[in-house]
Amino acid sequence: MSSISYDLTKIKAFVFDVDGVLSGDIIPLHPNGDPMRTVNIKDGYAIQLAVKKGYHVAIITGGYTDSVELRFSRLGVEHIYMRSAVKITDFEHFLEKTGLREEEVMYAGDDIPDYEVMCRAGLPVAPADAVPEIKAIAKYISRYKGGEGIARDVIEQTLKANNDWMGKEAFGW
Repeated sequence: MSSISYDLTKIKAFVFDVDGVLSGDIIPLHPNGDPMRTVNIKDGYAIQLAVKKGYHVAIITGGYTDSVELRFSRLGVEHIYMRSAVKITDFEHFLEKTGLREEEVMYAGDDIPDYEVMCRAGLPVAPADAVPEIKAIAKYISRYKGGEGIARDVIEQTLKANNDWMGKEAFGW
């Protein structure tokens, strides 16, 4: 039983911001100035399973480090938008490239740069520690904070609603 009040059978894609969503909002800095992020292993499992099951998965982030691109490409994510200055532009490109409609897309964001995309995505999702403006437009607010399992939360509920959660693809990386 899903705690998301949206028809999850419509969802064909998951799009995530990174900082504050797939990683926490406190980021240590490497001595060379690069941000160092932590990621949730259960998020990673859910992302790669969604890819195996045929869902589109995308990352749209204003940040850029090789480690972020490497992490998500290794999970099978094909649509990775780094240094996204205006996220709605990359979101529109993603829709055009995949042929998806807005109502088929879940977007998870936590701060003002995510606002425009969240107003357009069919299922806008926020972590528990998102800013008030984002929580106000989210159709679902996860009980998890950024970096603590929000991707697993929404992907698992969606895949279960579509009978895609368990199966031979579920038992490996």
